[in-house]
Amino acid sequence: MLVRDDIVEYSLDAHHSEEEGKLIRKKIWKVTAILSIITTVEVLVGVFFPKADVSDTMWTLIKWGYIILTVVKAAYIVLVFMHLGDERKNLRYMILVPYILFILYLVFILVTEASYVNDAWEFLK
Repeated sequence: MLVRDDIVEYSLDAHHSEEEGKLIRKKIWKVTAILSIITTVEVLVGVFFPKADVSDTMWTLIKWGYIILTVVKAAYIVLVFMHLGDERKNLRYMILVPYILFILYLVFILVTEASYVNDAWEFLK
């Protein structure tokens, strides 16, 4: 019989004690709660503050709030699911800060160009 040695089943080597299992389950519930709370806040703001019912200043604050919550949620997902949260603080910052700055730069370009397009449409009316 030919035995393959190139396939490794890592799940067979996972030996967790009950205490480690409780910590893992607690972390899963914490991650679920945090992501659910952020998503719930985003949905509730969208439901209770439609654009037609708020001022322009409030709408701008709501849009920036969505952007900030989305960036926070994305960073948290990267920290937890890509195991970046287990790394040293400097490495986390070295990876997350450029991405966050790049996302904010893209948002800045998007908002700036959208205002120019809006001004052009208003001019043409």
